[in-house]
Amino acid sequence: MAEVIALHEIPPAAAEPAATRHDRPMLAAFVADGATEKVLRDGLAEALPAGSSFHHGGINAAIDALRKMPTPITLIVDLSGATYPLTLLSRLSDVVEPNVRVLVVGDIDDVDFYRAVTHSLGALEYLPKPLTRDTVRRHLLPFFTEAPPVAEDIGTARIISVTGSRGGVGATTIAANLAWHFGFTACRHTALLDPDLYMGSAAMLLDSTTGPGLRIAVEAPDRVDALFVERAAQPASERLHVLGGEVKLSDQVAYAPNCALSLMTAMCSRYAMIVVDAPFRPQTLYRDLLDLAHQRVLIAVPTLVSVRDTLRLLALPPGPGQTGRGLVVLNRAGLRGGLTLKQVEAALGVKVDVVIPDQPRQVELAASMGQAMAAGRNSFARGIVELAQQSAFVRLLESPESAARSQAVRPWWRRFL
Repeated sequence: MAEVIALHEIPPAAAEPAATRHDRPMLAAFVADGATEKVLRDGLAEALPAGSSFHHGGINAAIDALRKMPTPITLIVDLSGATYPLTLLSRLSDVVEPNVRVLVVGDIDDVDFYRAVTHSLGALEYLPKPLTRDTVRRHLLPFFTEAPPVAEDIGTARIISVTGSRGGVGATTIAANLAWHFGFTACRHTALLDPDLYMGSAAMLLDSTTGPGLRIAVEAPDRVDALFVERAAQPASERLHVLGGEVKLSDQVAYAPNCALSLMTAMCSRYAMIVVDAPFRPQTLYRDLLDLAHQRVLIAVPTLVSVRDTLRLLALPPGPGQTGRGLVVLNRAGLRGGLTLKQVEAALGVKVDVVIPDQPRQVELAASMGQAMAAGRNSFARGIVELAQQSAFVRLLESPESAARSQAVRPWWRRFL
């Protein structure tokens, strides 16, 4: 349902039914009144899944509750009385997993509104009130008895690749913190992919672990689906998972053709945001990951050799789903003996999109502790926020945890302002 760019030429994942996720309830309904609840219960009585829950409060209650609870397999939301219903539906997509099945009821009886809800925002069905038992049976009951396909629009992720102009410029650190920002602060279901099976370090930066799943995915892509990704990715927080691997340096990984396409297809059916730590290397996997991204992010530092290599990366042909050049991030700005921002922009011939100042001690300490540098209130975190806005156009929905942390650090006399 979110306003996102469609994944170019990637077919829907051939995933097992979402019901295989044991932690997700089968149905949650958020209705505006008791009469609507009664009609829905009566109309769905013969196929109402076990463990179904009904909540009052409509779509606003759904947005608040789904930030804290697992996304149900099927979600029914009531738009009655909402001032900006389409905006609220878009906000709802920010807090649910992409493969949720959304059914909508409301008090607007208009063909254009129906098309906006179902065609543009990706809901499977919209029913205007007044609801009747027969209407619910005719239009909503088949979704519980015939397992209709999930709408593609609601399950489309945005893929961002982060590439350093050369080793040591901080690309992995920025990728990890950008993913942390999406998953924790912006409350998006996010995956961080580190395709370097030999020397990858993204998982360490977020105090997460690696497993054998990524190697299996690149060697046997026919085994990859949404459930496989769900099990292979390791949780770094409730809405942030890390997919990486660690193989012996003496091992030879047999990368299968089109393994990047298969992996991205499966991940897009599970996550709303995918951040890929994608260094430029003469290998098909890495080039495919760069081409499959919706937005490339290029990391440079203020040195001549980094600027030279950034120019070469900017000259790469864009991928099929990319509408503009890669975003240029100047990391470690103000580096002693380095180029100035004006000199870097003059050499590149383009404006630098995001500037992150040099903070080596703080960044190294955060990395050693396995903590996100973006969690603090510092210029690095502000740079990550700016990068998130430019690369993914996110509207921030502060998580309860980060809100509590922010409240705790405010002076007591300002907590009531």
